[in-house]
Amino acid sequence: DAPSAGREPSHGPAPAHHPPAEARGRALATLAFTALGVVYGDIGTSPLYALRACFNAAGAVEVTPANVFGLISLIFWSLVLVVSVKYLSFIMRADNRGEGGILALMALATTRRSTQARFTPVLVALGLLGAALLSGEGMITPAISVLGAVEGLEVAAPALHALIVPISIGILLGLFMIQRRGTAGVGKLFGPVTLLWFLSIAALGVRGLLHHPAILEAVNPVHGLSFFARNGLRGFLTLGSVFLVVTGAEALYADMGHFGRRPIRIAWFALVLPALVLNYFGQGALVLSDPRTAENPFFELVPDPLLYPMVGLAAGAAVVASQALISGAFSLTQQAIQLGYIPRMKVIHTSGERAGQIYVPAVNWTFMVACIGLVVMFRSSDNLAAAYGIAASTTMAITSVLFYVVAHERLGWSRARAALPVALFLAFDLSFFSANIVKVADGGWFPLGMAALTFLLMTTWRRGRGMLHAIRQSYALPLNLVLEDIAKRGVPRVPGTGVFMNADPDNAPLVLLHHLKHNKALHERVVLLSMLVEEVPSVDPTQRVASRELGHGFHQVSAKYGFMEIPNAPEALGLVRTFENGFKPEQTTYYLGRQTLIPTARAGMPMWRKKIFRIMQRNARPATAFFGVPPGRVVELGAQVQF
Repeated sequence: DAPSAGREPSHGPAPAHHPPAEARGRALATLAFTALGVVYGDIGTSPLYALRACFNAAGAVEVTPANVFGLISLIFWSLVLVVSVKYLSFIMRADNRGEGGILALMALATTRRSTQARFTPVLVALGLLGAALLSGEGMITPAISVLGAVEGLEVAAPALHALIVPISIGILLGLFMIQRRGTAGVGKLFGPVTLLWFLSIAALGVRGLLHHPAILEAVNPVHGLSFFARNGLRGFLTLGSVFLVVTGAEALYADMGHFGRRPIRIAWFALVLPALVLNYFGQGALVLSDPRTAENPFFELVPDPLLYPMVGLAAGAAVVASQALISGAFSLTQQAIQLGYIPRMKVIHTSGERAGQIYVPAVNWTFMVACIGLVVMFRSSDNLAAAYGIAASTTMAITSVLFYVVAHERLGWSRARAALPVALFLAFDLSFFSANIVKVADGGWFPLGMAALTFLLMTTWRRGRGMLHAIRQSYALPLNLVLEDIAKRGVPRVPGTGVFMNADPDNAPLVLLHHLKHNKALHERVVLLSMLVEEVPSVDPTQRVASRELGHGFHQVSAKYGFMEIPNAPEALGLVRTFENGFKPEQTTYYLGRQTLIPTARAGMPMWRKKIFRIMQRNARPATAFFGVPPGRVVELGAQVQF
C-alpha cells in the first residue's frame, strides 16, 4: 500500500525544501562562485574540442578564411541565443518552486487548469523521453571532456599518445570517487580550478586575437548565413560540431535547484560568456594566421613553456565539466523517484542548508562504468564527438515544447507571446537535431540506446504501478463499511497505536484487512496514514498534515510532501494535534504490505515487460526506509499478486 516513490536520508533528516531565498552580498558571491565550479564545467571545456571537431570530423569543411569567419560567427550566436537568451532569460523562469530540470518542467506542464487534459499523456511521455535522453548524453560528457584535455599531451610530446587512455581512466575514477562529498564540497573544491580555467582561456583568447584582430568581424551574423550558402549540405551538417559549444545548457537548467537562478546568471554574464567568446575568437584568429593549427587550435594557442601546466589545468577543468551533468543527473533521479517514474533508491543529502544538494550512489557508479567504457571504446575526443549532440539536441527541442505549455498555461502568456520565442528556439533546436541525426551510425547509437533503455524502464515502472493500483482497487472495500463491520463484531483491542499505511484514503488498506483476518485483534488506537507526494518541490509545513477522527478508535491522517522532500511517518504523526494523550513513538507499530508479483498472460503489458517490472520492484529500496519508520517497529504482511 506504499506510494511508488521514496528516498532515504543517510546523515539524519534533510532540511525541508523551500524555494531558495534571494541571496545577497557575500552569500550571493559565494553561491555564484560555487555554481561556477559545478554548473559551467561542461560549456566551459567545449573550447577543447568544439572548433577542432568543426575542421577535423568526417566530412568537415575546408580550412579557409571565409569558413573560419562563418564558424566563429555561428559559435558566437549559438552561445548568445541558446544559453543567454533561451535558457537564462526564458527557460529558467519556468521553475517549480525553485527547482529546474526537464522533469520539474514536465510537472508544471501537466498540472494545468485548462481543458486540454487529453494532451497530458503526450507531455508526460515527452518529459520522460527528455530526461532519458539527458541521462544518455550525460554519460558522454565526462569521457569527451577528459579525453579532450589529456590529448593536449600529444601537442607537447607525441610519444605520450599511448598514455592518453590510461590517464583519462584514472582521472574519471577519481572524479566519481569524490562525488560522495556532495555538491557543496565538490563546488568548493572545483570553484578555484574553474575560476583559473576561465581566466586562462580568456587570456589565451586575447593572445590569439593579436594574431588576426579582424576575426572580431565574425560577430556579424551575415558570416554565419553565408557559411551555409557557400558550403551547402556539408555546411549544414557542420552544425553538429558547432552544437558542441552549448551542450551543457540543459544541465545548467537542471542544476538551478542547487544554487538558484540569480547566482547562475551572474556567473555566466560576468565571467563564463566573456571568457568563452574571447577563446573561440582567439582560436579563430590563430587558424586564420596559420591553417595548420586547425588540428588542435586550443593547445596551439598555448605558449610552449606553459603547455604542460595547461594540460594539467585542462584536465582539472575537464573533471569540473563532468560535474554539471552528474549533479543534474542526481537532481533528475531524485525528482523521478518522488514522481513515481523509477523505483525507490538511496538518495543522500549532503547539505544541511540546501535540500537540493544530493548524492545518488546508484547513478554515480552507473555513470562511472559507462564513462570508462566509452573511453576504452572510442579512445579519442574526435571519435566521441561523432556520438555527442544527438540526444542533447532532442532534449532541448522537448524543453522548448514544454516551455510553451508552461508559459501559456502557468505564466499567463498569450499564445502569440509564448509562440514567438519558442518558434525561435525550435528553429535552433531542430537545426541542431537535423545536423546531429547523421551521427547515429558513428556513435550516436550509444546515447540513443541508453535513452531508450531508460525510457523503457521508466514507462514500465509507471505502467506496472498503475496496474497494481487497479488490482488493489478491485479488492478494496469502502472504509466506512469496514468500520461498521469492526464495530458490529466487537473486535478485541490491545494497548498501543497501530499505523496502517494507506495509499487510498477512501478505502480500507488491504494490510488492515489481512491483519484482521489473521490476528483478529486491533490496537486501541488505529491510524490510517496516507503519505501523498505532490507535484511541487515542497509543501508548506503548516499545511503538512490533515487529520480527522473516524470513531471506534480510528483516525485518518494525510501527510503531504513535495517531490524534493523526504516523507517521514513518525514526524508526520508527531504533528497531529487531535490524538488523545499525544503520539507515543515507543508504543506504535507500523503495518506495511509486501507483495510478491506473479506475472500472468492477462492484458496490460507484454509478459517480458511484466518480468522487468518484477525485477525492478524486488530491487527497490524498502518502503520502511522511504517512510523513515524505525525498523524495530514494523510488521510486514505479505501477499501474492497475479498481474
